Amino acid sequence: MPLLAFASGRWILAWHVLLMAVAALGAPAQAQEVLRWGADKEGGAPYVFSPDDEPDRLIGFEIELADALAAKLNSRSEFVQGQWDQLLSVLRREDVDIVLNGYEYTPDRASQYLASYPYYVYELGLAVLRDDAETRSWDDLGQPYKDGRRKRIGVLTQSAADLYVTARYEASCEIFRFDGVTECLRGIETGQLDASVQDGPILAHYVFQAAKFPSLAVVDKPVAPGYYVVYVRPEDKARVEAVNRAIRELYDEGKLRQIYDRYGLWNAAQNSLPEVWKTWDSSLHERRTTAWRSLVAYFPKFAIAASVTVLLSIISMPLAILIGLLVSIVRMWSSPVLGGSGRTTWLGRLARAPFTIYVELVRGSPLAFQLFVVFFVLPEIGIRIPPFWSGVIALAINYSAYEAEIFRLGLQAIPKGQIEAALALGMPRMLAVRRIILPQAVRLVIPATANDFIALFKDTAVCSVIAVEELSKQYSMAAKSTTLFLEMAVMASVLYLSMSYPLSLLATFLEKKLKREQNA
Repeated sequence: MPLLAFASGRWILAWHVLLMAVAALGAPAQAQEVLRWGADKEGGAPYVFSPDDEPDRLIGFEIELADALAAKLNSRSEFVQGQWDQLLSVLRREDVDIVLNGYEYTPDRASQYLASYPYYVYELGLAVLRDDAETRSWDDLGQPYKDGRRKRIGVLTQSAADLYVTARYEASCEIFRFDGVTECLRGIETGQLDASVQDGPILAHYVFQAAKFPSLAVVDKPVAPGYYVVYVRPEDKARVEAVNRAIRELYDEGKLRQIYDRYGLWNAAQNSLPEVWKTWDSSLHERRTTAWRSLVAYFPKFAIAASVTVLLSIISMPLAILIGLLVSIVRMWSSPVLGGSGRTTWLGRLARAPFTIYVELVRGSPLAFQLFVVFFVLPEIGIRIPPFWSGVIALAINYSAYEAEIFRLGLQAIPKGQIEAALALGMPRMLAVRRIILPQAVRLVIPATANDFIALFKDTAVCSVIAVEELSKQYSMAAKSTTLFLEMAVMASVLYLSMSYPLSLLATFLEKKLKREQNA
């Protein structure tokens, strides 16, 4: 009996172990935590970018750094694309866990988000044309050219370079703020800019390693050192402490240097990181000024930017109307409404073809693309247009295509008996079109044109991509500088409303007046 009991117990134990093993094999593995990090691949190398021959693959020293940090946190890194200047807003929305994208440490940002240990010490460099003999140093940058023209400097909007250049050169130079670094460097090559101030890693890659801009040179010594940090939500103290430990461990193990060496970024300045960490405070800092004072301080800048928005609108819209009217007349010249025979000849088709292609091509491409063509592509053939006038031309061209269609419909609405009566009285055709047909067509299209004017007024915001500092651009800069995204948005919205609402009232008034005249 004891032997039987012992054998039975062994079988029960073996069966129990077998069941546990099967359960363990069948159970799904515990899902690994994900570290979502926000960055903007449009910002380019050496941070996050794609190789020229592999557009679907992402590389960059911050890609590798994010993977290394995630490994230290027992997580898997997950890249989340976001617009660079909006990444902190994305962080606040909890769409990402950290922001890691060459974000410089600033007191204003540290008053809204937790800033990790610095993971890189950067310095600012000055890029100019190699053959620019008048700009070989930081002191030269503040001096005008011999012909008296002030130097034009391109910077990344609200970057450390932007803050440095504004503080030192705002009174002596023209500053153009772009959303991407390559636009600045390309602007020097095409003659739109004279210089660009950028973070050291950017110039190290584009000017030296990749040699994307062979005509540029980096002159004088770097200035204004600062720190790249990882930003974390203010309530996520445990995460920023974990990131700090991970950064320190990666440095101590030599992995941080290995990553930087692969991209040619390691330099003597990085040796100072451990000393900086000894006194670094990752807690939330007290804001240096109140939100109200910031709003009051920025209001004059907003007002100036609003005036630029108005100027863009009131200059480009009349040009769009004029171009659109001429295009519509040419396309409809053979129509009986304008005194034509109504028959279409091959010569007529040939004459109208360029205008038809113009309308369809402009309507079929986005305004932002047209802005890029005017500002960045035309200089390739020697046509250089300042940012403001590039915006005016692009807006006028874009809306002229829509105005052409509006005027074409307005002309078609005029009874052909009008032109027939005028011609029967002996009036020349051109004179009849100008005095009889066009006034009636214009009256019919006024409401639609007024609505287009409102739309163009808002579309001036697109001009910010070519460094025109209109109202939306000023909002973007102010919000990034102060991190008061909501407060600055409210102020910008009030200004937009105060400018656009009268136009809405005018459009409504014209529509009602037209209806009354039609019913009379």
